[in-house]
Amino acid sequence: MEEVVVSATKLPSTRKDIPNSVIIKDSKDIQASGSKTVGELLASEPGIDWQTYGNYGGATQEIHIRGMRGNATQVLINGVNFGAPSLGVADVGKIPVDNIGRIETVKGSGSLLYGSGAMAGTVNIITKEPSRDKMDLKVSAGYGTQNTYRMAAENGMFVIGDFGYYLTAGRTETDGFRDNSWLRQNDVSLKLLFDKKEKIHISLYGDYIDRSYGVPGVKPPAGTQDYYVGGERFYNSESATLLDHSSDKDGHLVLNVKGKPIKWFGYDLKAYYTNLENYNYARYAFDGTGAENWVKNRVLGTDGHLDVYPFEGTLLLLGFEYKDFNWKNQSYGLVASGLRDGSDSTIEAHVFTQGYFMEAEYRPFKYGKAFAGFRHEINSAFGSENLPRVGIVINPFESTALKISHGKHFLAPTLNDLYWPADPYNRGNPDLKPENGWHTDVTVEQSLFNDKLFMTMSYFHWNVDDKIQWEPDSQGVWSPINLAGYRADGIEAGLKVGPFYGVSLGLSYTYTKAEEENRDYLKQDYGYPPDFPPDFQYLMVKRRATMTPENQFKGDLTYKSNFGLTATATLRYVGDQIVYNTESTTYPDTQTVNYTIGSYWTTDLKIEQRLFKHWVLSLAGYNLFDSPYDTRLQSFTDQTTFNTTMCGYPGRGRSVFGSVSYEF
Repeated sequence: MEEVVVSATKLPSTRKDIPNSVIIKDSKDIQASGSKTVGELLASEPGIDWQTYGNYGGATQEIHIRGMRGNATQVLINGVNFGAPSLGVADVGKIPVDNIGRIETVKGSGSLLYGSGAMAGTVNIITKEPSRDKMDLKVSAGYGTQNTYRMAAENGMFVIGDFGYYLTAGRTETDGFRDNSWLRQNDVSLKLLFDKKEKIHISLYGDYIDRSYGVPGVKPPAGTQDYYVGGERFYNSESATLLDHSSDKDGHLVLNVKGKPIKWFGYDLKAYYTNLENYNYARYAFDGTGAENWVKNRVLGTDGHLDVYPFEGTLLLLGFEYKDFNWKNQSYGLVASGLRDGSDSTIEAHVFTQGYFMEAEYRPFKYGKAFAGFRHEINSAFGSENLPRVGIVINPFESTALKISHGKHFLAPTLNDLYWPADPYNRGNPDLKPENGWHTDVTVEQSLFNDKLFMTMSYFHWNVDDKIQWEPDSQGVWSPINLAGYRADGIEAGLKVGPFYGVSLGLSYTYTKAEEENRDYLKQDYGYPPDFPPDFQYLMVKRRATMTPENQFKGDLTYKSNFGLTATATLRYVGDQIVYNTESTTYPDTQTVNYTIGSYWTTDLKIEQRLFKHWVLSLAGYNLFDSPYDTRLQSFTDQTTFNTTMCGYPGRGRSVFGSVSYEF
């Protein structure tokens, strides 16, 4: 209850004093978990669903909070958005965990403080900083199944007086468990720090990630025969695409200056630059034709806030944000041999956003406080949004908190949604409206027995209007449109017990009932109802939300000995999920068919042993019982039989990874 959280209010606040449900992970939690990605680390927490496109090396990994899609979760690194503006989704699989000092996940609407994309919640990743009393120096190497290895090194220290640095570097490779599922990644980060404590704190952070990977697609049905185009093997029974590949070159630079020079006044100012480049080579037609595509995102931004304490028990937060987006999409057509056909398309766009926000909190007595805030957001592509939020926190006892929060959220269309170049298959829609809606959550947190028992339970409700969805038009060309509704109600509960005699237990359960309103096209042979207008082409129908499990359960059992041994067993259950697929793409024959991804259990085990103070040996086993499951579905057409089947992206099978680290 006394843990300090920054992301929920942009100021250091104790957990019991903020109106949101939060998840906090520090560097010790990360190391003990054995997790290799941020999604894997958070997957065992209530309200969090970690979704991937299978288990191949470069598979996109998304965080879904409380049933909303990945683009509704804003992922930040040191307070700056990590996601690509062109996609609107942050791929957390890229982020090396060696660089992370702390993760704060704030559930519920965060649009007041963070603008577009913080509808379901915010994940703020805070990178490591040097310690004043010691030098941090660590090297590690690990190897596992599928010829997977990771080598990493990190070093941090204060060099002279108040000046310090923290440097990390790593290399990851894997062959993957299917054909064309390989990954090669290099990553490096550096944080320079000038720290005069509360007087002034200046940091300059930069990182660079360079990765390339195969894109195997779904796993075709058993018995699928190898298929060749021009002598090249196009697909086989393991992978639907054997020639497709992609690469990313991502860099971030963040300058942060903050301080609290006097008791009643503080400030926090940032300036940042983001450069993201994605290359994609895809032979998507079964005659071997396709396209090479480059998407470049450049973001230049600044944000800041002032915190003023006019009198005892009162806080006024005043902030601003400005972002300038430059987007470029360059594409070349490919002939059946995979060479360029001479056609090319280049489209560029420039968008800027401005946000101004204010939030006030008032604690009239020690048993409770109230919040109220307002944000005005201006987007050059679609206009402006006004975003209010209110909340209260009641603390009847030191170890009890009742939190109620209600606020408006919104999600701007992505640059791909707005400006994707028109071709025979797809085109953007510059007339899109932003998604917007309201989020309400009520949370009770209780700590007992000197924090040996911690319980949390939340009820949440959210709705979204003008949901953006890509659908085919009357000519079969896919384009984004605004639909009607998208809403959910749910309950999440968490329990942490211990440690008692070195044993700790963590349990969590989430129930989410999410629905969406989508198009249901009318077929000609049914005819139009007589009271419909002649030009009416579809109905809006309610249905269970896509890719949202109703039930999730996670359990962790951890044992820590006095001899440096730590062992953690993790059990995870994900309920069934619905996927909708458009079976044909030309009106009026367009129809939607639903498919189910079955529920599944996975069991992981991590063992870590510290030896002779400096050495750390670890061994992790994932999906120990080799439970088969799929993470996504997509159609596959066999070119020898012309049968089309919905196939899955296989999840992680049984795998093992061992590593050794030396800490100086």
